[in-house]
Amino acid sequence: MKKVLVTGGAGFIGSHLVDALVKKRCYKVTVFDNLEPQVHTDGLPEYYNIRARFIRGDVRNRKQLKEILIDSDIVVHFAAAVGVGQSQYQIAKYVESNIQGTANLLDVLVNEKHNVKKLLIASSMSIYGEGLYECKKCGKVKPPLRNLEKGEGNNWEPKCPYCKGSLKPVPTPEDTPLISNSIYAITKKEQEEMSMLIGKTYGIPVVALRFFNVYGPRQSLSNPYTGVAAIFLSRIKNNKPPVIYEDGLQTRDFIWVGDIVNACILSIEREEANYQVFNVGTGNPVSILKVAETLIRHLGKEGKIHPDITYKFRKGDVRHCYADITRIKKMLGFKPETNFEEGMKKLINWAKRAKAVDKFEEASKELKKKKLV
Repeated sequence: MKKVLVTGGAGFIGSHLVDALVKKRCYKVTVFDNLEPQVHTDGLPEYYNIRARFIRGDVRNRKQLKEILIDSDIVVHFAAAVGVGQSQYQIAKYVESNIQGTANLLDVLVNEKHNVKKLLIASSMSIYGEGLYECKKCGKVKPPLRNLEKGEGNNWEPKCPYCKGSLKPVPTPEDTPLISNSIYAITKKEQEEMSMLIGKTYGIPVVALRFFNVYGPRQSLSNPYTGVAAIFLSRIKNNKPPVIYEDGLQTRDFIWVGDIVNACILSIEREEANYQVFNVGTGNPVSILKVAETLIRHLGKEGKIHPDITYKFRKGDVRHCYADITRIKKMLGFKPETNFEEGMKKLINWAKRAKAVDKFEEASKELKKKKLV
């Protein structure tokens, strides 16, 4: 029976992976999590799988990592401070948690005795910045990050950096240049690159999964720095309009958490995944406005709640980014199984019973105070 350590395993994605690993009965699972209060407002969550061993600890503590890694065959590193906007002013916290925490993990793997034979790293689509686009004259291009105060209509859209012409968003493959748009994105890029470098240097197979916009049960509805679907849900459940920046037509790639778990297990179990970087998304762009309208419709709030489209620009936001999943489909046989509409329905069925403290206004004031909006 292989021993799997999941850092951050009490969290949204980690807990679903823990459930799946436990269910397979060929893994002995240990969770290492600091139960960050911003995420875990009530301590260890009620959904925690008691068949997995739990150790409260922090990846910023090298001594704790050394002790727990001695007895691990596979490490899944999910522990991280998460939140693009917040990372822009809580810089030291994000760098310490994400970069130094990963450095501690790698330092132990290099300098201490252990039996680790594979390391899976949770990377992020945020490291791309803007996605890939196509210009009729110049072909495939990667525009720089936008720096707008306000815009109207197509002025929100990036222009070709060469001819200044119109661009059409296309799927973003793994070899697209990385132009990180936040401290959070930079830390995820560094996590990925450090891990891949050390893995190749010391012969420890590493797999980096670039998660796109993950949604599903257990995502905190009381954390205003979590995914947009959860933030919108919290607002709507509290009879408040979901707030949308720009015109709402910016797009993202929304993937059901169960599909993320499937990609993780394939990456753990397939040798073909070793030393590879994979996008994990659906390959289908969905507008932010559609997310809000879909949630309102399925919650039966049509005519009562309407999206608040602000036409304001949030510094660092990208216009379009969705995944090219050709590589993971070809190499691992991965295929998303839950489409957007089905996933939204399942999310809402869970959310009806979930605690949702709306803290959006508080977070929004903080962003304005820091001059990020």
